[in-house]
Amino acid sequence: MTEQLWGIKDVADYPRVPVQTLYQWRGRGYGPRGIRVGRHVRYRPEDVRAWVASLVHEVA
Repeated sequence: MTEQLWGIKDVADYPRVPVQTLYQWRGRGYGPRGIRVGRHVRYRPEDVRAWVASLVHEVA
């Protein structure tokens, strides 16, 4: 069974960034891939984790 989709607050809590930062990143085409569900943007947890992991590899 797959996990529930995450909302913007869940995504912001994972790498501990402000919600506003995620909105800015999304506007610039940066950050984890989001899925529009009606009026809301949701994120697959595995996409968020993979994106954060890719950042760690860029720094290392």
